[in-house]
Amino acid sequence: MRILYLDLDTLRADHLSCYGYHRPTSPNIDRIAAEGVRFDNYYCSDAPCLPSRAALMSGRFGIHTGIVNHGGTNADMRLEGAPRQSKQRYQRECLPWLLRKAGMRTASISPFAERHGAFWFLAGFNECHNTGRSGMESAEEITPVALKWLRDHATEDDWFLHLNYWDAHTPYRAPESFGNPFADAPLPAWLTPEVLDQHLQHVGPHSPHELFMRPNTDDPFSAQEMPHLPRYPGSFQDMDGLRRMIDGYDCGIAYLDSHVGRILEALDQAGVLDETAVIVSADHGENQGELGIYGEHATADHPTCRVPMILRWPRGRAGHVDRALHHNLDLAPTLAELLGQEPFERWDGRSYAPTVTQGATCGKEALVLSQCVHVCQRSVRWGPWLYMRTYHDGFHLFPQEMVFNLDDDPNETRNLAPDRTDLCHEAVHRLAAWHDEMMAGMAAECDVDPLWTVIREGGPHLARGQLKAYCRRLEETGRGWAILELKRRHPREFD
Repeated sequence: MRILYLDLDTLRADHLSCYGYHRPTSPNIDRIAAEGVRFDNYYCSDAPCLPSRAALMSGRFGIHTGIVNHGGTNADMRLEGAPRQSKQRYQRECLPWLLRKAGMRTASISPFAERHGAFWFLAGFNECHNTGRSGMESAEEITPVALKWLRDHATEDDWFLHLNYWDAHTPYRAPESFGNPFADAPLPAWLTPEVLDQHLQHVGPHSPHELFMRPNTDDPFSAQEMPHLPRYPGSFQDMDGLRRMIDGYDCGIAYLDSHVGRILEALDQAGVLDETAVIVSADHGENQGELGIYGEHATADHPTCRVPMILRWPRGRAGHVDRALHHNLDLAPTLAELLGQEPFERWDGRSYAPTVTQGATCGKEALVLSQCVHVCQRSVRWGPWLYMRTYHDGFHLFPQEMVFNLDDDPNETRNLAPDRTDLCHEAVHRLAAWHDEMMAGMAAECDVDPLWTVIREGGPHLARGQLKAYCRRLEETGRGWAILELKRRHPREFD
């Protein structure tokens, strides 16, 4: 068995043509979807980058691994303490190690471990190729490494290649020579001048006024324009600027898709494409206007946590669409079942292998989604509903509870919580039941929910400090009305 896992950073599902997007962003990924199973309701359990890949590789929720943040205590895998053996338990129970047990040569082409100081990520891989620019690579720097690896190994039996592209991640860096194939294509229909007017009053990082804001830096507004990255504005106030933002993201997707095509062509030329399993997914999606946020994966909501999952398995179902609910951490037990291996006991995921091989429905009744990097939120996804509970608003002034009907309102424009307390009560009950189950499964020496550790340490890593400077920015941009409420909610930031 050969498996190619295309890990396409920051790729939201509904900007792919095969998921119904009106722009032709992804002809090569569409080809894989037509030959495999497309999962429509697939979500990362813990957003964004570091927590998501920790869940993917460990098969466990962030509340169990301890990795829920990008800094502080909870940016590291929880220490095992006195019971630790000569090898870390994660090392003996991660997805790459299971693939090794199944007799596969495992390789990763990715800068991820270096980018986040997450060297546990390398456990279980026979080979690790760091492309060397900590996630600022463009596809033309990554593809040659992948093509060389395939020239050396494609025709061998039993390999797993994890291949990581970053072009859909800010700041969108498709080279100017790629042009803009979407210059005349309409914007997503929901992004109207009236919606933009509302978003210009939004408060918080990555609003139209401060797209590259990093509150915990010495100068949080320094990157207003980057001439070497012309597809990514520092701010915008009109529809032309909004178009530049959306076109930049979509060009990043189209550019990486063209490189996916080169990888598929190499497999085809080697004569092994038809017998190679191909998986397409992402660590998280991207808010592009939802909740007033642009170009960032900053919430525990539908556009941030929903990711594509396309799985083409040799002699598996072709052209099938699955609409059941799944977490990204379900991939580990799924591959275990497909490869005839026993899943590790501590994995939280649930296999959906019967969907891949038979088209059977085997999803979950509800999902819990978490975010503790930009905000502290937990959400519940069930039926058509998304319930979001905010514990730290990341300076966005979100209400404590939000409810959206994703069938009618996938871009989250109408908060139904004030009128649907019944849904809030149901969601809180589901969230409490999940929390009780998760806490019961933790070791006695690790009985603290990491969300509360994040708040105790000063809040999400990318929403710490510089609130005073941001208040001056709000005055300058006509949003001074928000300052009193920010002071009320975050008094420690003004001490």
